[in-house]
Amino acid sequence: MNAMKSRIGGIAVAAAIRSLMAAAAIALPPQAVYAQAPWPTQPIKIIVPFSPGGSNDNVARLLSSKLGARLGQPVVVENKGGAGGTIGTDFVAKARPDGYTLLFASTSITTNAAIGKKLPYDPAKDLSPIGVIATSPFAIVVSNKVKATTLREFIDLAHAKPRSINYGTAGIGGTNHMATEMFASAAKAQFVHVPYKGISVAFTDLMGGSLQMLVPSLASATSHIQAGSMRALAVTSAERSPLAPNIPTAAEAGLPDFHLEVWYGLLGPAKLSPEVIKRLNTELNAVLAMPDVKQVLAREAATPQPGAPAALGNLIQSELTRWTRLVKENNIRIE
Repeated sequence: MNAMKSRIGGIAVAAAIRSLMAAAAIALPPQAVYAQAPWPTQPIKIIVPFSPGGSNDNVARLLSSKLGARLGQPVVVENKGGAGGTIGTDFVAKARPDGYTLLFASTSITTNAAIGKKLPYDPAKDLSPIGVIATSPFAIVVSNKVKATTLREFIDLAHAKPRSINYGTAGIGGTNHMATEMFASAAKAQFVHVPYKGISVAFTDLMGGSLQMLVPSLASATSHIQAGSMRALAVTSAERSPLAPNIPTAAEAGLPDFHLEVWYGLLGPAKLSPEVIKRLNTELNAVLAMPDVKQVLAREAATPQPGAPAALGNLIQSELTRWTRLVKENNIRIE
């Protein structure tokens, strides 16, 4: 009997202790019950899916140092080039969604999908938008041997002799290939595509006269334009670029409503927590507002585009629609 009373008493004491612990847990704020170190607690990687030295790499390295200072952890850039940006993008899409592996993306993430490449990821579903970084125009440039000094004259020349003008690109399905096809569609002109394994060789052939036209990024063409090695007919932004204020926009030069720009954005893997996305977006926007960052971006002909994560998600969706329509209407194929 005494043993039974002792057992009942023990159960009662245990129940009382559990009740006290539950009451204490309720009284404490959630963060005290589930103590957890705030993100980030370790270095962060930004994957650039291209080789070092280009505009993507330059802008990413500028942002990484500024973000690291604001986040209190090193932010390092890692280049994972190959397959037109697919390898590095897939690496991030398959990374743990913990905020420590991010992607520096650009227009190619949408052109790769639109051109019909077999991608191991879906750019609209397998990545979390964090924010648009900047936009930058293309330049429509021609060989000095071309007898056209304005965009309108060049379009008239193309109309007079269809498929007599060769244009170079850094490869099939790349951004400057798709940009040239978009220009050709808007101008209702027929050109001959000559793909290269890099834009630098195409620049050489344009200056030599075997190519007649290129549509590269303005940043990559500026030094050649300033040296007089080629002639710039227009930039593709809605407004003139501060990097080249004397070059008219395509709309000013005779192609109304034509507006096309390269964009850069920051993404993470799908299922990245809303708290991490919000923190990264806040710090990214703060960095883009810094005067020295604006100054460096201007040298890349890039204009900062701070905004909410949804702005990047919407941009990706609209670009996928735009490029897919272009590919279908013009029967563009991976040759």
